[in-house]
Amino acid sequence: MKIRGAVLTTSGAERPYAESRPLEIRELELDPPERGEVLLRMTAAGVCHSDLSVVDGNRPRPLPMLLGHEGTGVVERVGEGVEGLAPGDHVVAVFLPRCGECAHCRTDGTLPCIPGTESNNAGFLPGGGEQVRLHDDDGGRVLHHLGVSAFATHAVVNQASVVKIGSDVPPEAAAPLGCAVLTGGGAVVNAGKPRDGDSVMVVGLGGVGIAALMTAVGLKKGTVIGVDANPGKLARARELGADEAYSPEELAEKGVKADVVVEAAGHPRAFETAFNATAPGGRTVTVGLPHPEAESVIRPLLLTAEARTVIGSYLGSAVPSRDIPRYEDLWRKGELPVEELVSDRIRLEDVNAAMDTLADGKAVRQVIVFED
Repeated sequence: MKIRGAVLTTSGAERPYAESRPLEIRELELDPPERGEVLLRMTAAGVCHSDLSVVDGNRPRPLPMLLGHEGTGVVERVGEGVEGLAPGDHVVAVFLPRCGECAHCRTDGTLPCIPGTESNNAGFLPGGGEQVRLHDDDGGRVLHHLGVSAFATHAVVNQASVVKIGSDVPPEAAAPLGCAVLTGGGAVVNAGKPRDGDSVMVVGLGGVGIAALMTAVGLKKGTVIGVDANPGKLARARELGADEAYSPEELAEKGVKADVVVEAAGHPRAFETAFNATAPGGRTVTVGLPHPEAESVIRPLLLTAEARTVIGSYLGSAVPSRDIPRYEDLWRKGELPVEELVSDRIRLEDVNAAMDTLADGKAVRQVIVFED
């Protein structure tokens, strides 16, 4: 079938992206789903730093590739062997498929699935071999971004890359569940594990950081603190229930510390800020994705002398099939207002400008909304 999607052919284009237009909106051929796969009509897709990192070259991927990894849609067709999904079902796409059998899948979310990671890195769908369902006009293959390729009107994905949700969840709320909420919320719940009375601080208030902050507010364990250099994001954190909000300079000046500190900016200086703001006996959780060569400077003596722990958390140490229903339930109870993450609703054609907005730090979560 013919679809429209945003294809990246070259990384590292000059900014502004709205002018250089590295993402080309193209008509593509999408093959039908094969065994274990489903065809989705996409309804919404979030624009995330993980997409930007492919566009700007910080995370090299094989090209050409149809980008987008945070999305939601409706099942239109299922392939052979698919269980638990049927046409008409609403689903959230997840970019970390789990086989459920490898050694990493037995770590309860701590480590990403081995074969799932291998297929993601190669631009293929899970299932073994070079599974590609996208083609251009000349028949050349277009690779999948993290098994999803959500920046398109339709997508074929492996059944391991979707989690069924209720039809009452609006697309703008459903899409962030698959990345921003899984990552930010999981950094708090799965990795930080705050106890009653624990204070929780979030450093970096983009989409993932705000999701972490909202999750911490909903848990009602103790004081919730937001940290960001952008005054507008600090004001937003207060609106969403943060008890305190500081710039990094104010935080250092006041000497504020917390029991659980989540670094969600993906920058080495942000990690240093988070580490230095962790209280004795506390946990520093790093969930941001800095440049591969970035380095931070910390005082390791504090780990011993103050019995502190540094925890790395990829995708919020999540098991999507377990965690998304939890967040959906919190949303339904009014304790996790995911819609509040959305700073802008945009069209597919606006995706290059959206990358500029994201790179400038002006957005929390921009969501592409697909019209019926």
